[in-house]
Amino acid sequence: MTPEPARKPARHPAPPGARHRVVVLAMDGLLPFELGIPQRIFGKARGADGRRLYDIVTCSIRPPGPVETDADFAVLVPNGPEALATADTVVVPASHELGPVYEDGVLTPELAAALAHIRPGTRLVSICTGGYVLAAAGFLDGRPATTHWYHAEHFQRLFPEVRVDADVLFVDDGDVLTSAGVAAGIDLCLHLVRRDHGAAVANDVARRTVVPPHRDGGQAQYIQRPVPEQQAAGTTAARAWALARLHEPIQLRDMARQEAMSVRTFTRRFREEVGVSPGQWLTRQRVERARHLLESTDLSIDQIAHDAGFGTAQSMRQHLQGALGVTPTAYRRTFRSGGATPATPQLQP
Repeated sequence: MTPEPARKPARHPAPPGARHRVVVLAMDGLLPFELGIPQRIFGKARGADGRRLYDIVTCSIRPPGPVETDADFAVLVPNGPEALATADTVVVPASHELGPVYEDGVLTPELAAALAHIRPGTRLVSICTGGYVLAAAGFLDGRPATTHWYHAEHFQRLFPEVRVDADVLFVDDGDVLTSAGVAAGIDLCLHLVRRDHGAAVANDVARRTVVPPHRDGGQAQYIQRPVPEQQAAGTTAARAWALARLHEPIQLRDMARQEAMSVRTFTRRFREEVGVSPGQWLTRQRVERARHLLESTDLSIDQIAHDAGFGTAQSMRQHLQGALGVTPTAYRRTFRSGGATPATPQLQP
């Protein structure tokens, strides 16, 4: 079957006052953990008044009924493919039984008919090998995308029109977003909550879910040694020390001194544990601090720049533009809380 051309429409917004509707597509061979990610992350998002911000619906490509998983049980899915027509966002989790989609890069007639229900302007999201479905439908042609590192080379061979990046946790290309495997789906869904409703709401969801509130999409998928060898010194104390002093100038040698390491050893160990350099991590923490202050306080831009450790408003403006694509003033205007005090920022030690 010839894939449809990739679509890049404007998002289809929910009507004023209505909740954003997320429809999750359950396919045979699905991974139960990944199927539950959208329900958990979007389902916990609340506004300042406590109201739910998303409706989450699960559907199958067939009429309502059981869908097989990769475990020793099936799940009963109450909606057929027609539910896709009601979505503001469609999420496609991974499946271990993609058949022709994985083998030849083509949709089955049943899957193609289901996807045809999706309205133009709907935001499309994949978790792990769910990206194969979006690619086979042509939604990723000419776009950057990612998938689980184990499948990335095969994915690129099968879909040469897709610009595959195997080294990142997720890719946000506006109305089409793709993530790497399993836990990266949590990162991507938290990123969407943050994009839709601001850092305070996303941090609250992360705290309720007991996960890190922000792993940047550009962080490496595969860290060679994510857990230090037994008895090997780590960098946790240095990160906690830095988080308590974000408003101050912080030098790499000062962080290394907290662990009694040379700068070279500390830098290597830090990257092994965190997946990014100390400088990149520090900048991300400062961006998160600035976001929280912009959302939750009436402090001036200059004061926030100082408190977040950027030094000047111009420096903060450049970093927020680079990280978020908006100025501090525009960010505050979009996400300023309506009088409620958002949650304390969950910076990552």
